[in-house]
Amino acid sequence: MSRGTIFSIEDFAINDGPGIRTTVFLKGCPLRCAWCHNPEGQEFQPQYLQKRDGPELCGYEISSEELSQKLLRNKAIFKANGGGVTFTGGEPLAQPEFLNDTLKATKEIHRAIETSGYAPREVFDKILENIDLVLFDIKHTDSESHMKYTGVDNSAILGNLSALKESQKSFVVRIPLIPGVNDSVENMKKIADILRGAKNLSRIEILRYHKTAGAKYSMLGREYAPPFDTNAAPQVQNCSLLSEEFNVIIL
Repeated sequence: MSRGTIFSIEDFAINDGPGIRTTVFLKGCPLRCAWCHNPEGQEFQPQYLQKRDGPELCGYEISSEELSQKLLRNKAIFKANGGGVTFTGGEPLAQPEFLNDTLKATKEIHRAIETSGYAPREVFDKILENIDLVLFDIKHTDSESHMKYTGVDNSAILGNLSALKESQKSFVVRIPLIPGVNDSVENMKKIADILRGAKNLSRIEILRYHKTAGAKYSMLGREYAPPFDTNAAPQVQNCSLLSEEFNVIIL
């Protein structure tokens, strides 16, 4: 049994994997994506959100045993509709021991993670052993641009993506489409090159940027001022390059 920090558990989710799911948001992320719409998930420690009706504590500590028991209560519902539980964040791989202990304790149900892929290879490999589906974010293929817009280099991410392709573990690629950042023809071509030949890739999900991404920053005493034009529309048409080879869904 280990302990970790989460900031939300949402039931009846339908966009985080197959069927009706429970989504668990783990707190803490090593990335600082300029378009992050869950800034309350970045810090590892609980923190207060300043809401209109007063401050609200975001995040709490819980044991892997207690969390797994909560999730298993819906086991019959999950099995009836092909659903399960999805771990997201924040970045779930940033709390590897807690995540892995919870995954092992919930092996009776379908388990998925949504991840940036940013983690040491040994951490990623251990998680793969206890997961049924990976929702893998690709934010940018260029290392300099990735560093500029997320704060980290993408070499470990691309390495883990390569390992995922070789693992035969089922996965979905998610691309947050940000105007002027990663919606270029060149980036789409590079993504296609990286994913080509991945037999265990079920589909690509394109997540269009929404202006509401910055809604929570003021609650944390922060300003939302990303280094791109938030009024511009992402070039969704460039994703047609991916549609020629892959099953692509635009959300």
